[in-house]
Amino acid sequence: MKIAFVGCGYVFDIYMRTRWAYPEIEICGVYDRDAARAQVVHDHYGFALYPSLEALLADARVEVVINLTSIASHEEVTRRALEAGKHVYTEKPITTEPARTRALFELAEARGRVLAAAPCNLYSDAVMTLWKAIADGAIGRPVLVYAELDDNPAHLMRLDTVTSPTGAPFPYAEELQEGCTVEHIGYHLAWLCALFGPVRAVTAFSTCLVPDKNTPEPLHPATTPDLSVACLAFDGGVAARVTCSWVAPRDHQMRVIGEAGEISVDNVFHDQSPVFLERFSRVSLSARKAYSARSQPAIGRRFGIKGRRLALVRRWKSHAVEAERGVGNSPKHKLVSWLRRREVYAQDKILGIAEMGKALAEGRPQLMGPDFLLHLNELTMLVQDAGARGATVVPSTSFAPLALPAELADAPDYRAGYRARLAERTAASAVERMHRR
Repeated sequence: MKIAFVGCGYVFDIYMRTRWAYPEIEICGVYDRDAARAQVVHDHYGFALYPSLEALLADARVEVVINLTSIASHEEVTRRALEAGKHVYTEKPITTEPARTRALFELAEARGRVLAAAPCNLYSDAVMTLWKAIADGAIGRPVLVYAELDDNPAHLMRLDTVTSPTGAPFPYAEELQEGCTVEHIGYHLAWLCALFGPVRAVTAFSTCLVPDKNTPEPLHPATTPDLSVACLAFDGGVAARVTCSWVAPRDHQMRVIGEAGEISVDNVFHDQSPVFLERFSRVSLSARKAYSARSQPAIGRRFGIKGRRLALVRRWKSHAVEAERGVGNSPKHKLVSWLRRREVYAQDKILGIAEMGKALAEGRPQLMGPDFLLHLNELTMLVQDAGARGATVVPSTSFAPLALPAELADAPDYRAGYRARLAERTAASAVERMHRR
């Protein structure tokens, strides 16, 4: 598959971290309206430069345009690429107005092109493991989800000093002006909707708690919500609470509670985040009453709290986030890269492009099709626009529920393979006696 990038800013270097794992994707060239920035990318990665967007779109070799521009430019670049007969993969959000997003999908259909979009964490090992374990009945019927995306107090993080490995500044002004919901909630909505179907009702609240983000220049507007809380009612009966903020310390957890157990994932930003399965027992539930069991994982896990770590599903590009090549070569960069992958986050952003290309080559629909992506887009903006007084809304969009990917049939049966720890099993009779008069 032959692709070209529009936009060479901060996120471009994140895409490049896993490029080495995709020899089947040919990058024909890049374009950025900042010629100096495009030149830096050319000098570092060796990609050809297009002098203009028109030149890129006129290149008959380019099959897919990758839109990494600012959010304000997403719609125009996507529309022009579709009109030029290209498939498009765009960063999220496709637009910030669902009606305009729908128009782009209608244009893609009219031109016989595919419009796909980030985020692509649905394809990650962690999410696929979560999906398979739930399908196996490992927690019984899923009923409740808690999903967090607190990303540290923005006003204390000096975001204006952050740069990419090739010197692109972190787009802090755009991020803060668009808001934590627009930037982040899609990471949770993608896997939630894939696993549990469309949302039939949204009750949400959004507000700005810290207007002064300690930025070099004033933000316009300065009151974009830095906190949102959304309660989602899914068609299948699952209830979810999703929180996004730039106020609370970092917490990216995902917890799915079922009638018989719980699955937890530590970090939605890590494609290979540890996944834990706990089958509830009277021992594990009673152990939570004890402070030491709650506060000291080494003790709590002996009695079943959090359960057991699952072996992750391995997919066709799992290895991509296990190394980084071609972005930075200094000892410092290699050390920071290793620490980041091990301890902080690891995202394969090229994977979404590759999955798009794979579906195109096989002549099948995209897993995240137009109706699915439009639903995510509408949900994002409903939560963003809920306001400080809150709102309860019935979404106007929907989609046909997604089927568990066929490739997961060969993955382990997580329900059958679960076994409680020895201490939990042996403590069962003692707990029974303690609960009797």
